Amino acid sequence: MRFASLIIELIRARPRLVFWLVVSAQALLWVLAPVLFFASPPGNLATVLAYGHEYQVGTDLGPPLAFWLADIAFRAAGGHIIGVYVLAQLCFVVTFYALFKLGRSMVGAQHAVIAVLLTSTITAFAEPGVEFGPLVLARPLWALVLWHGWEVIGRGRRSAWFALSIEIGLLLLTTVAAPVLLLLPIGFALTTARGRRALWSLDPLFALLVVAVLVLPYGIWLMRADLFALPPLPAPADLAPRAWLGAGLLGGLVLAAGGVVLLVLLNTRRFDPRPDDAPSVLRAPVDPLARRYVYVFALAPALLGCVAAGVFGLPHVIGGPGIALLMVGLAVVMATGDVIPLRRQRVLRTAWAALVAAPAAVVMLGAIVQPWLSPTSLPTSLPAKDIARYFGESFERRTGRPLPAVAGDPELASLIAMGASRPHLFLDATPSRTPWVTAESFREHGGIVVWRAADTAGKPPPDIVARFPEIVPELPRPFDRLINGRQPLLRIGWAIVRPHGR
Repeated sequence: MRFASLIIELIRARPRLVFWLVVSAQALLWVLAPVLFFASPPGNLATVLAYGHEYQVGTDLGPPLAFWLADIAFRAAGGHIIGVYVLAQLCFVVTFYALFKLGRSMVGAQHAVIAVLLTSTITAFAEPGVEFGPLVLARPLWALVLWHGWEVIGRGRRSAWFALSIEIGLLLLTTVAAPVLLLLPIGFALTTARGRRALWSLDPLFALLVVAVLVLPYGIWLMRADLFALPPLPAPADLAPRAWLGAGLLGGLVLAAGGVVLLVLLNTRRFDPRPDDAPSVLRAPVDPLARRYVYVFALAPALLGCVAAGVFGLPHVIGGPGIALLMVGLAVVMATGDVIPLRRQRVLRTAWAALVAAPAAVVMLGAIVQPWLSPTSLPTSLPAKDIARYFGESFERRTGRPLPAVAGDPELASLIAMGASRPHLFLDATPSRTPWVTAESFREHGGIVVWRAADTAGKPPPDIVARFPEIVPELPRPFDRLINGRQPLLRIGWAIVRPHGR
């Protein structure tokens, strides 16, 4: 008699329950990890909040939707960053829900949940998913586009056109890569008989109308800002470095999906001492068009994204690694066959749990151990709340007004912009990036200029002195990091620009 563990039986009998248990646990893990081990937001999340606070229709960082949602989540949580962390994990849940629904319509619920289990080990959905922004918000929207795109193309469901049109419009409001990404499902539809049949109706016209209504304000802003031009093509001397850049990005995607490869290898017959005892999960035969659909969207976004990033010299894959690797798990399940034997169940369980927990363990250990091993501090170790509170209260005590704006070091200024009064962020080195504050309005309404101080004198850097020659530096303010360790004391130099009449 074949032995099947409880997990295998749950996959067979209650795949939906397994899906919700796995996805909810992973989302909870990545809410708690940054809340407990990050003293300041990761990456450029503070800048995303500063931009979102202005509610601009468009900025140099791209379409506005991700920035607006970040600010809404921050406000809903009472000015606590946990609201944005929860929003990021809601994106994770919706992404995997759409993947599960897509997989269930193609390979059945049992094989769909195996695809979800494989995809959840991809590191692109772990720590990078905490840093909410356009790349994170684009993931669930792209997954929904693929799901409802299959409903339209593969299953002929006209009712899915309305949801698809909304998702396309929101994707266009999220990332500048959306037009390139949307060419893929359009091209797939045009190359298949069922796809052409779905397009040959009035439904796409109504969908285009919905999309146009959603993106009209941003489109008008784009025309006024004259931002339709593509980045310049590389010069002949840059071709080799750009090729290496694209190859490096592709290699990074392969490493990010290494957990999927490991689980597949562990499940092969070579590592199974008793191959005849392996329980199996069955499915009905797969529609050939569904197989083609999965393979195309498992390979095309990654390959074309790396090529485009290399050509234009971009630091990340077009659309982000989460979009490029979204369909990898489902593609592996599709390629495995109608019968998936699950060999060495205990080893598979242990390996899967280790792959899911490893990124969180690295983050936690890094926050605790790194300060004692290196004098270089982690960006997430800066005490954002204490920094914002001190400078906000200092300005209000001196002037009797809430802090209106903050300039100077972009990283420190963006952290202070998260304070209780939500001051405007002014990037004085590149003022065109923050058009809501100008140098004249900053001097008129006042604000604080901050920089990293190298000593107790707190002399400002020459570039800040050149832009603010009238400032009188205050004594630098020291702050303790989350864990000080071997790192030198964090000193922040600052100066007040008093409003006119004060």
